[in-house]
Amino acid sequence: MKKSAAPAATACRYWLFKSEPSAFGIETLDRAPRKTAPWDGVRNYQARNYLRDQVSVGDHVLFYHSREEPLGIFGTMDVVRAGYPDHTAFDPASKYHDPASDPDNPRWYMVDVKLVQKFAEPVTREQLQQDPVTSGMLVMKRGMRLSIQPVTEAEWQAVLKLAGVA
Repeated sequence: MKKSAAPAATACRYWLFKSEPSAFGIETLDRAPRKTAPWDGVRNYQARNYLRDQVSVGDHVLFYHSREEPLGIFGTMDVVRAGYPDHTAFDPASKYHDPASDPDNPRWYMVDVKLVQKFAEPVTREQLQQDPVTSGMLVMKRGMRLSIQPVTEAEWQAVLKLAGVA
């Protein structure tokens, strides 16, 4: 009987996670124990699907500050725990409470991330717009509000170059 080959390891993926710095900024993550924290409170179905079905341990993430100036990418994180039910949905005291979410059939998911590096200076939206590779990123599209977005390896490398760390 022929042995089946071990399943091939999946290649790491690249992502951009957006957060308002007043709610959860890169400084919050930098102060967290072991610079690790859950990425919770995502309440968009497409973003939830990414967290639940595609974001994996070892994936690399760009940390993007939204809604507050300066808008831009402030550093990088790695995913250290794959998608699991977002317990804040079950907590009536949480601002992310969802009374329709059931612990036996969770609606919302989160992952744990670990800070890898804070950039000395953020890579601003203006810099992203001016670069031929990063100008096509999803985050640059008008009306793109999705808080979890895929990023290509070329975009990832271009951002690191703009940040002066590649």
